[in-house]
Amino acid sequence: MNEIKIFSPATIANLSCGFDVLGVCLDNIGDEMVVRKSSQRGVRITRIEGADLPLETERNVSGVAALALLEEVDTDFGFEIEIYKKIKAGSGIGSSAASSAGAVFGINALLGHPFSAKELVKFAMQGEKLASGSAHADNVAPALLGGFTLVRSYDPLDIIKIESPSEIYATVIHPQIELKTSDARSVLKQHITLKSAITQWGNVGGLVAGLYTHDYELIGRSLHDEIVEPIRSVLIPGFDRIKKTAKDQGALGSGISGSGPSIFALSRGKETADKVAHAMCAVYDEINLPYEIHVSKINDDGIKILSTQ
Repeated sequence: MNEIKIFSPATIANLSCGFDVLGVCLDNIGDEMVVRKSSQRGVRITRIEGADLPLETERNVSGVAALALLEEVDTDFGFEIEIYKKIKAGSGIGSSAASSAGAVFGINALLGHPFSAKELVKFAMQGEKLASGSAHADNVAPALLGGFTLVRSYDPLDIIKIESPSEIYATVIHPQIELKTSDARSVLKQHITLKSAITQWGNVGGLVAGLYTHDYELIGRSLHDEIVEPIRSVLIPGFDRIKKTAKDQGALGSGISGSGPSIFALSRGKETADKVAHAMCAVYDEINLPYEIHVSKINDDGIKILSTQ
């Protein structure tokens, strides 16, 4: 195999209570990438469509992730990467993660799979570090593994995949403003109260338990962020109205997708997810704010191979 074309999916990180440790993979939103072998060693970004991003390898998240992988293997050839962006940068649904994860997935496949999907996460995290200043895994892990993922530990890296309850659907609305992850992280507090911490880790435990037991009411009760959302939500127009609207329409819960400005809601069943989407749209229509809306089932497989040569 000399070339692989892949679909690299969007992801929702944090899931309210799980800042930097929880994420989930979406099914019908994502980038396409082509990775091919090259006689010239190293990594080159040869084409980017759909976004104004740097072609220079060291300034592109996919290039940085790819270089991190190649530091651990010895090859007498290199790689070229083409990126067809469908996920807007700064949207809050894992644009940089899709590029980073897709690059290492493609190169790993062309090398004959020397690394497992979990082992690829540490390389993809280097792309996230370039994008946001922090090597977090809550987007790249679900992109590579599929389903819901929990980062139990960063040092050493320990990631657990959680199979998704079959009826869960995600609704994501993206107001057409850009909110850089690095900027959204800069407003966060470095110290929190013990009371807030206890509430937060109780919700993380509740959400994980709800996913494993398919207890949709427990999932809904646990989708609460005590620490990050109160600070970041002021950066997102209409956030409180969107969140209330989603709940009124039957969503299990909702919150900021990643660092924003996208807002997600989880629902039981597509019919409810569609109702939530319609109601979310009405809020932004009323305040004349352009947006994109997505309704997606959970992608349990992660990155998908479209073709090989």
